Amino acid sequence: MMTKSDLQLCELTQFALIDVQGVDAETFLQGQLTCDLSQVAQGKSTITAHCDPKGKVNGLFRLIRLNEQQFYLVVRKSLLPLALDGLKKYAVFSKVSFELVPALFLGMKGDGRAEFVANNFSDWLNVEFAERNLLIKTEAQCSDHYGVELNQPLAKEMWDLWDIQQGYPILNAETQGEFIPQALNLQALEQAISFQKGCYIGQETVARAKYRGANKRAMFAFSVQSDVQPDIGSELEMLLESGWRKTGTVLSAVRFNGVLSAQVVLNNDLAPEQRFRLPNTSDEFTLSALPYSLE
Repeated sequence: MMTKSDLQLCELTQFALIDVQGVDAETFLQGQLTCDLSQVAQGKSTITAHCDPKGKVNGLFRLIRLNEQQFYLVVRKSLLPLALDGLKKYAVFSKVSFELVPALFLGMKGDGRAEFVANNFSDWLNVEFAERNLLIKTEAQCSDHYGVELNQPLAKEMWDLWDIQQGYPILNAETQGEFIPQALNLQALEQAISFQKGCYIGQETVARAKYRGANKRAMFAFSVQSDVQPDIGSELEMLLESGWRKTGTVLSAVRFNGVLSAQVVLNNDLAPEQRFRLPNTSDEFTLSALPYSLE
């Protein structure tokens, strides 16, 4: 099979799949996650978070509703096992099960995706969002079997770059449990946070951040021509009158063709002209516009 020249296809080995099912599955997840499950139709999805009691994000998922009693949670492998264990510990009295399911993931971007998927991936679960397709195939032995011939798929980091460009936060183990959802801009994405539904773990903190202006941080995207790869969880340097001072937290960083793209959590009153750089270098970042408003 030859892929169309205007389509970009990625093998996504950075993800794992959690199968959540049972008669209490929806009720349980509704009391745990930041989204409102009643607003997610069958076959549809949303990004969502699971917080600790202090409102800090321990799990960042793409939730997919399969039916009334079964959901998939797509999660980065680096967040396991803490993200899964964080859900399980609240499920003692609920009729709900959790299973890590062997799965293959493909990501797709570009024109003509619908026809291409219909002709080549009709037996895959197809989840569409942000002008992309996330394709999922589950089977007992699926470690290297796609059922179709892939023509030079792109590296998994391309999907991460698309996340950065579209303002979707990439959470890794190094920053797990550090930020409330609004510091990751989740209030601006899909149905990630519901401020109308009932209580869930960490809900008081999330609500206070919205209604009392308690949140002082946001996620920003930067790019710079650089050979340096900053560590996740490390800091940038900000130029002040007295010189360069460390600030912020690097959430993710991807390098392609000599260009470093990064997500950094900073104070949300950032001035557009503010200057930042990688520590101990002369590599100054260019602020990239987010595709949504943080107001």
